[in-house]
Amino acid sequence: MIQNKVILSVYIVTFLIGLPANALAFYAFVKKLREKPTPTDILLLNLTISDLLFLFFLPLKMYEAASDMHWFLPGYLCPITTFFFFSTIYTSSVLLMAVSVDRYLCVAYPVQYKIHRKALYGIICSGIIWITTSTHLCFIYIVDHLTRGESHIQDCYNNFTQSQLDVVLPMRLELCLVLYVLPLFVCIFCYTRFILILQRTSSLNEGKRRRAVGMAVGTLLVFVLCFLPYNITHIQGFIIQEDVSWRSEALLLATVNTIFDPITFYFSSASFQGNLKGQGEHTGNAQNHHAGTTTGEGQ
Repeated sequence: MIQNKVILSVYIVTFLIGLPANALAFYAFVKKLREKPTPTDILLLNLTISDLLFLFFLPLKMYEAASDMHWFLPGYLCPITTFFFFSTIYTSSVLLMAVSVDRYLCVAYPVQYKIHRKALYGIICSGIIWITTSTHLCFIYIVDHLTRGESHIQDCYNNFTQSQLDVVLPMRLELCLVLYVLPLFVCIFCYTRFILILQRTSSLNEGKRRRAVGMAVGTLLVFVLCFLPYNITHIQGFIIQEDVSWRSEALLLATVNTIFDPITFYFSSASFQGNLKGQGEHTGNAQNHHAGTTTGEGQ
């Protein structure tokens, strides 16, 4: 089918570009952690790990697409692959929300927040996010075990029976509201305030201001363009009580998010660029260091 060929093509392109890009991002963030890590450095490292986990299981989805969306691999790999495939999507959205909160606090309360800002908070926050998203996505195993007798042997979470949909649709809606809609509104609030505050900060270096604003706008665009269509299918599916026909196409946009994440990191952070080039970002005076912290530069 043409649709399956398109899905396979997008998966292949995503894998070939996303894997090396995120591997470089992983290297850059690990190098940054050896210096003086911030909570955002920890969060972005976890975001990169989430993308790499997604890409690690993507070849199995590529094989599925090449097999006309039939699952000819061992049965136990279906729930495992599906769990990591979808949990990392929502882990990414919640991590992006946490990054937006940290960056907003940096510009809204630069002095007060800097005193209490510790890398440990980033570690704790990342751990809570991983546990939260993993717990929510455990419904994949619930569907697999409770309705195993009714499942289509050659389908891996496709062509749901009505009893499966009775479990899946409400849970998809809950995923959408808690792990996407809420983070989306938090991101919109934080980055809108972030941009407004930067526009009023006349002492800020223009280059740093452009990078910071570009990072905020780019992150919001990725958040909306990549994740919104897929989550709309959850709402539509719950309303009509059926599986949505264009869900696979919407999922492709969430897939290519793994390409956009490292690109956003690179163009919005001079420190990130420096780490990739084997250089550190060394500030010569306290004023430049404070400006970098304020805008999220180097994160």
